[in-house]
Amino acid sequence: MKALVFEKNFVRIAATRILSFLSPRAFTGPLAPVRLRDVADPEPPADGWVTVRTRVAGICGSDFKQVFLNGSADNPMTAVISFPHVLGHEAVGCVEKVSTGVEKVKPGQRVVLNPWLSCVPRGIEPCRWCREGQHAQCLNFTEGNLSNGVHIGNCESAPGGFAEVFVAHESMAVPVPDAVPDELAVLADPFSVSFHAVTRSPPPEGGVALVYGCGTLGLMAIAILRDFYPGIRMLAVAKYEHQAKFARALGASEVIFSNGDSARSRKEVVGRVAAALKDSVRSPWFGSPWLRDGVDVVYDSVSSAATLEVGVRVLRSRGKLVVIGVEPARRFEWTPVYFKEISLVGSNAFGVEEYRGRSKHAFDWFFEWVQSAKGREACEGLLTHRFSLSEYRRAFFLGKRKAESGMLKAVFEF
Repeated sequence: MKALVFEKNFVRIAATRILSFLSPRAFTGPLAPVRLRDVADPEPPADGWVTVRTRVAGICGSDFKQVFLNGSADNPMTAVISFPHVLGHEAVGCVEKVSTGVEKVKPGQRVVLNPWLSCVPRGIEPCRWCREGQHAQCLNFTEGNLSNGVHIGNCESAPGGFAEVFVAHESMAVPVPDAVPDELAVLADPFSVSFHAVTRSPPPEGGVALVYGCGTLGLMAIAILRDFYPGIRMLAVAKYEHQAKFARALGASEVIFSNGDSARSRKEVVGRVAAALKDSVRSPWFGSPWLRDGVDVVYDSVSSAATLEVGVRVLRSRGKLVVIGVEPARRFEWTPVYFKEISLVGSNAFGVEEYRGRSKHAFDWFFEWVQSAKGREACEGLLTHRFSLSEYRRAFFLGKRKAESGMLKAVFEF
């Protein structure tokens, strides 16, 4: 079968980095570590697994980061992944066959992938986190009957959804309601990431939230805040006009543009937030100003040094900065963290989530929401680009040029 494979080949990685100074197309060129290859169909590694024929697979921001080599060599995540691996962890498909012991899904059933390779898929007695349904915090991503890997798409022995076929443990194959089409079901993962972030650190009633970044995660966060926490005020920071338009349609009362990480851009964002809140700014000797009585919570779906610095500057005292995105580490001025007693909260993926006394898996929250009028409307405009797997070079190139392409969410269709 055809599959998009990423290899840990330091010669290819070095050559790609050098050639990328000449053209960004080098990241998907003939010497790149990512290639479309013919590979053997995956086999279930143990009883309890199912074989799924892919129908649609979403291209996550983390896939873009990996293809464009946007990471640091000392990133701790390298300790819990293995190579070569087939990319893709946002996938919808049809169960083709089941192995011994499968009881929850049947051949012909349409499913969405819950990608976490936690204890049960690894054949291990559930750890304390898995018993609570918090599979992203599993203690055993390097143990059991699988290679190292946090989820399908970064594990050598559990190939991802950027292929014609993938395998998954039955606990990872979540049935899709008949009323939810593939192009909406594939958004279950990004919705769940944002839902986890918002419900773990919700805005106070009548408060002000700022969503930094209006890619898929940021836009999902805006929609979730609108529908699950009505009555709050939402500000958003966007990089492109098409993102800003969608953010306004979802309920952001004001969208602030930020076209980069420069000191001038950071200063402008702080100033615009101050103006929106009618708050005065404090100006240091150098650098960006800061607010004393700013927003209650910032959901940062970018999480670069620049966006984190803006976040701590615009938060009120004892506000929360929720880190959803992943960017390479850099220095930033974090004095406001101590001075304003800000809570810096990491938010990784999703699991069983609680909202207003109800507790269930994030995918179940998604299916309930997306079958409502507001949820369906919010999701329907989000998917802007569709590609065949053979068009992967074009898909990633257009994702790098969002200003020109107008891309929000892109998928591979099979």
